[in-house]
Amino acid sequence: MGTSKAIERSDRSTKIPELPLAIPARRAIEKLGRDVALARRRRRLSQASLAERMGASLSTLRRIEKGDTRVPIHFYARALHVFGEIQALAQLLDTAQDEIGLTLMDSQLPKRVHGKTGKGRSGAL
Repeated sequence: MGTSKAIERSDRSTKIPELPLAIPARRAIEKLGRDVALARRRRRLSQASLAERMGASLSTLRRIEKGDTRVPIHFYARALHVFGEIQALAQLLDTAQDEIGLTLMDSQLPKRVHGKTGKGRSGAL
């Protein structure tokens, strides 16, 4: 029974050690927070007004604008929705535009496809 308590227990009281966030990821979240603050000010919205429209607390909005990495992503989605920019979130990792993923998939395609012999099969869909 050499398993750790974190693995043995499945309830929410189990504390899983938090991995450090990569510096580029932290910087991106901090920039997003600054951008939310700037977009809010450009629209002449108070923090209280934006927080209300987002369905968030004022402290959550302040944490977003400070770049707190512990704020759940759905609050960023709510802010983007209020600003009319939710499509930006939807396009973050658009698989149709994922050049690396598509290249990897294409490299694994078979060189030849052998059809099954059968009556009336023309190959047309």
